[in-house]
Amino acid sequence: MSLSLFLLLLSLCNIAAVSALSPPFRPGFYSDTCPSAELTVRPRHQQGHGSRAPKRRFRHALAGCDASLLLDDTPNMLGEKLALSNINSLRSYEVIDEAKDALEQICPGIVSCADIIVMAARDAVVLSGGPYWEVKLGRKDSLTASQEDSDNIMPSPRANATSLISLFQKFNLSIKDLVALSGSHSIGKARCFSIVFRLYNQSGTGRPDPALDPKFRVKLDKLCPLGGDGNVTGDLDATPEVFDNQYFKDLVRGRGFLNSDQDLFTDAKTREYVRVFSGNQSEFFKAFVDGMIRMGDLDSGRPGEIRRNCRVVNSRPVEILLED
Repeated sequence: MSLSLFLLLLSLCNIAAVSALSPPFRPGFYSDTCPSAELTVRPRHQQGHGSRAPKRRFRHALAGCDASLLLDDTPNMLGEKLALSNINSLRSYEVIDEAKDALEQICPGIVSCADIIVMAARDAVVLSGGPYWEVKLGRKDSLTASQEDSDNIMPSPRANATSLISLFQKFNLSIKDLVALSGSHSIGKARCFSIVFRLYNQSGTGRPDPALDPKFRVKLDKLCPLGGDGNVTGDLDATPEVFDNQYFKDLVRGRGFLNSDQDLFTDAKTREYVRVFSGNQSEFFKAFVDGMIRMGDLDSGRPGEIRRNCRVVNSRPVEILLED
């Protein structure tokens, strides 16, 4: 599965235990306690990571409103890094580590890993040519993670528009939000594993997806041959390094990489938004920002902390009971 797609999914939240109630997140949350927080995170995109850095950051930034994804496995916890939707997709965790290390030097124990990835999402979009928006901050980092929850939550690349609409509506997110946030696939790649069924056995027919543009299908056949390496990756749209509306133009032409993408144009309930965004990039940018802000207001509702290291929960003091 792509690390954009339902990293679009609920762009900023692991949907397992999410609450649609408005938490006390706000712009400028660190203006008194760590005024240089956003400036400290931002340059990390450009220092020593080249043009791929924004894409990496965006992928991480869509990974969870409580940074549960960043936790490494422990003997007592199987985390989310090797979940089906993340394995061979999410990587370069050291980019987040670097931002956290820098913040701990200037503002120890103040800025959460969850907020770092939210800031990184916005910055990655901007650095890739997309719109800017003020992010609301003030999140806590989760105390645990669950690979099982991640596997059960993330929709399949075979998902259709109807199931995605239903999922978003559970959190008061509209059809327009769904289509606009799907535009996160303007940057990034996905694995051949996610589309082999489209190419060779759509809906069990033994034939390719009829929605695929024939010339595009030939290209995908070469990239992802039957029986080939499922970890080979392909671009999610024709301009995978640039955040623009090319993704929607590709859907109109039958060139969506994932079934869950292409069905946004196939389905009448979502088609008109695809058409509008394909013809008007400004409308797409505005709808995307609106959707990201609404998504950012979702909260996991679970207890949290400010991790010192994004990969592990903070150690707890051990109480030693002394006998008289």
